[in-house]
Amino acid sequence: MTEPKLEWDTPMYRLAVAQLDRTAELMGLDSNIWERLRTPQRALVVSFPFRRDDYSTVETVHGYRVQHLLTMGPTKGGVRYDDDVHLGEVTALAMWMSWKCALIGLPFGGAKGGVRIDPGSLSRTELQRVTRRYTLEIIEMIGPDRDIPAPDLGTDELVMAWMMDTYSAQKGYAVPGVVTGKPIEIGGSLGRREATGRGVMTCASEACRQRGIDLAGARFAIQGYGNVGANAARIAAEMGARVVAVSDVKGGIFAERGLDVAAVDAWVKERRFLAGFPGADAISNAELLELDCEVLVPAAMQNQIGEANADRIRARIVVEGANGPTSLEADSILRERGVFVVPDILANAGGVTVSYFEWVQDAQQFFWTEQEVNQKLIAIMSKAYKDVSGLAREKSVDLRTASLMRGIARIAAAKRVRGVFP
Repeated sequence: MTEPKLEWDTPMYRLAVAQLDRTAELMGLDSNIWERLRTPQRALVVSFPFRRDDYSTVETVHGYRVQHLLTMGPTKGGVRYDDDVHLGEVTALAMWMSWKCALIGLPFGGAKGGVRIDPGSLSRTELQRVTRRYTLEIIEMIGPDRDIPAPDLGTDELVMAWMMDTYSAQKGYAVPGVVTGKPIEIGGSLGRREATGRGVMTCASEACRQRGIDLAGARFAIQGYGNVGANAARIAAEMGARVVAVSDVKGGIFAERGLDVAAVDAWVKERRFLAGFPGADAISNAELLELDCEVLVPAAMQNQIGEANADRIRARIVVEGANGPTSLEADSILRERGVFVVPDILANAGGVTVSYFEWVQDAQQFFWTEQEVNQKLIAIMSKAYKDVSGLAREKSVDLRTASLMRGIARIAAAKRVRGVFP
C-alpha cells in the first residue's frame, strides 16, 4: 500500500505498520480493514504550562493521547513520562495494545498516552502538577467506558491516584474505574504491580517447556530493572531459575553463579541504581544482551535488538518484556539463527490482563484475593500462549506472526459484524 505523509510517521510507527502489513498480507486480510488498521481513530496533541516549585518558573510541555481502535469496547493503554515521548511513539504503542488486547480476548481497543518530560527532573509536587494538568487536558477522551489509562514508563501507582482524583473532582464523585494500576486503597487490584513480570515468566516457562529447557537452573539475563524486569527476576528466582544478570539505565551487573535477587532488591531500594552491587561484575546494557544464557528478557526500552547486534545474541529464548525491543530486521536474523522469540504483544500482556481484572472489580465493587488474581492471570496467559503456539505450528510461522494473526483476525471479525456507519 502507498504510505501517505502522516503526522505520526516515525521509525517506531513504521515498525508497527510493517508488522501489520507483513501479517495482513500473509492472512489475505480484506484491504479495507487493513487500511483502516494502519492509522489511529483518534489522536490528541496538547501543550500546557506547569509551575516549578519556585512558583516563578513556568514551563510548557507537550502531551499526547492516542486511541487506535474503538471497535472492541473502551480503549486501554498506559501513560508514559519521558523526554523522548512523541506522537509516533504513542501511536505505535496504541497499535500494539490493540493486537495485545484482542489476542488475550479482552474487551478493549488499544490506546496510549504520554507527556514529553523527564520525570527524574521533577519534585513530587511538580510531578503532581504535571499529572493533574495533563489529566484535565485529555479529560474529554478518558473515562471508565471510554478510555482507561494505566502506568507505563516513568509513571506509577501514585500518578494513577492523582489522575483518578483529578477526574473524580471534575465529575463530583469518585470514579475508580477511570484508571487502573491504582493503589489498593482507592480501588486498585492485588497482583497488579507484579502482573507484567508474572506474565513474562508464565510465557518464559511455557517457552522453556516447548524448547526442552529445564527452567530450574536455567540462566536468565534481564535488561531493565524497573517494574517489569525486577518482578520477572524475583519470580524467576522463585521458580528456581538462575538470574545471572540484570541492568538499569546506568548499566548492569553479572554473576555466573547467579545473583541473590533479594539482595539486589535491597540494594536498589537503598541506592536506587545497581552500580556498585558487591560480588558481581559490572557490564553494559549492550553486553547483557549478548550474554550466553538460556533466556534473555529485554524489559527496558524499544529498539534494543537490531540488525547490528542480532547475530551476537546467544540466548536460546528471547522473551520480550518491553514494547518493541526487536526490529523487523533483527527478527529475521534471530529466526534464521534459531533463536526462539516470544513477542511483546503476548509476553507482556499480563499487565493489561490484570488491569482488566481491576476494571471489572471496580465496576462490581467486589474485590478478589491476590491468589485468585494470580491464578486467573496464569490461566489466561498460558491459554493464550498455547493458542498462539498451535497457530504458529499450523501456519508454519513464528510466534510474533501468529500472535499478530490471532489479534488482527479477531479485530477484523468484529469490524465486519459491526459494519460501517453511516
